[in-house]
Amino acid sequence: MTKRYGVRYRSRPAARDVPALRRLVASTGAVFHREERAIALELLEERLARGARSGYWFEFAERQGELLGYAAWGPVPLTRRSFDLYWIVVAPAAQGRGVGRSLLELVERAVAARGGGNLYIETSSKTAYARTRRFYREAGYRRVAQLRHFYAPGDHKLMFCKMIRARR
Repeated sequence: MTKRYGVRYRSRPAARDVPALRRLVASTGAVFHREERAIALELLEERLARGARSGYWFEFAERQGELLGYAAWGPVPLTRRSFDLYWIVVAPAAQGRGVGRSLLELVERAVAARGGGNLYIETSSKTAYARTRRFYREAGYRRVAQLRHFYAPGDHKLMFCKMIRARR
């Protein structure tokens, strides 16, 4: 477990994370709709039930027992060196304080430790996600694809990618 600025970071999920994660994704308000929040919980529950075989990996940020943020990621099936960042969420009160950046860096280090490769991130083109897209660009990700009208008419899927070098 790593500690930075009073925030503790860990990668091992626990059963106590399920209700904490439910509260965390709900705290984002209208950013994630009900079905999306259910999927976030589903990935964590799958990891708790199946362990590493689930293909889902996590990083958690907490302070004094409160979950401030988390990231969920994993290898893309049938690829050798491609990974997806499925979720990265930071509680509104903790945003802008480096928690998201630290979580993303921990994911990148874990990818590097597994031999490196491309880390892909998908997000929406909606105005509500402008800050998210800026966050990815500032972290060195570049937009590699746009799937027009993917989520809904006028709501395009934007894909970002960064090549993560293997750790030596």
